[in-house]
Amino acid sequence: MVPVSGPTTGEVAGAPCWLSLTTRDLDAAEGFYGAVLGWTFRRDDGGDREYAVGRLVEQPVAVIAAVAAELSVRSAWTAFFTVDDVDQAVARIRERGGTVGVGPVGYPPHGRAALATDREGAAFGVWEGRTENRLHLGMSSAPAWLELHTRDAFEAAVFYGEVLRWADGGPAGFEVSYEQDKVVLRRDGEAVARLNSGPVEATSPQPQLRPRWLVRFRVPDPEVAAAAVVAHGGSIVPGGDWGGVGGPEETGGRRAVVARDPEGALFTLEAVEGA
Repeated sequence: MVPVSGPTTGEVAGAPCWLSLTTRDLDAAEGFYGAVLGWTFRRDDGGDREYAVGRLVEQPVAVIAAVAAELSVRSAWTAFFTVDDVDQAVARIRERGGTVGVGPVGYPPHGRAALATDREGAAFGVWEGRTENRLHLGMSSAPAWLELHTRDAFEAAVFYGEVLRWADGGPAGFEVSYEQDKVVLRRDGEAVARLNSGPVEATSPQPQLRPRWLVRFRVPDPEVAAAAVVAHGGSIVPGGDWGGVGGPEETGGRRAVVARDPEGALFTLEAVEGA
C-alpha cells in the first residue's frame, strides 16, 4: 500500500481513504480488474516491491501491490482510514484490544501507515499523510464503499469510533446512526460505510464468514460484471454475504453479488444508484 502524492486528507480524518490489494501476479490482477471494473493502471516501483495504481476514468481508486509468490500472504482487499497521527492511532488500537501487525511504516515523502486488526480479527489500515484519491471513498460519487461484517456492529462501532475519532465533532462531520442490527457511518449525509451484525467465525474455512471489511464496487450492471469475473478466472460466492440463497442480492434496493478474484480476494459488485 503506497498512496502517491496529492492533496492532504486531514480535513477528512477518520474517513476511508484508500484501498489496497495484495497479489502474487500483478499482470493477472491488472487484467482481471480491468475486465471486471473497467480500470486502467499506472505501474510504479515502491522500492521493495512493484505496484500498480488502478484508475477509473483517470481517477485513482486503489493500489494493487505484488508480493513474492513464496510468501504465505493471503490475497485480500484492505481498506485504509485517514488519521491525523498514526502513532496515536496505533496506541488507541492497542488500548482498545486491537492488534497492530505492521508499522507504523514510513513511505517518504508521502506519509506513514500501519496495518491492524480489530477485536474480532477484521483487518484494516490507518494512513497519515497525503493521498491521490480525490473520490472520498464511500461517497455517492465514488466507485466503492465499505461494509464491515462482524459479530456485534454496535461493539465494533465503539471500537472504530474511538480509534478513528468519528464522534469527536471535528471538521469531518461524521454522523453515526443505529439502524436495527446495523450501524451506518455518514459524512455530509452520504453513507460512507456500514457495519453489520451477523454470524462470523474467525477460523471459518469460508473467507466470507470471517470478520472482515468487504469492499463494494459500484458497476453499471452486477450481472454483466459477474459474468466477467467468471470469464477471467474468478468465481461467484454462493449465498451472497451471509450464506443465503446465492446469486445477486438486493442491498438497499440495489442489486449486488459477492465474488472472488482468481487468487481468492473477496469483493462485492453493486449496481450504481439508478442503474
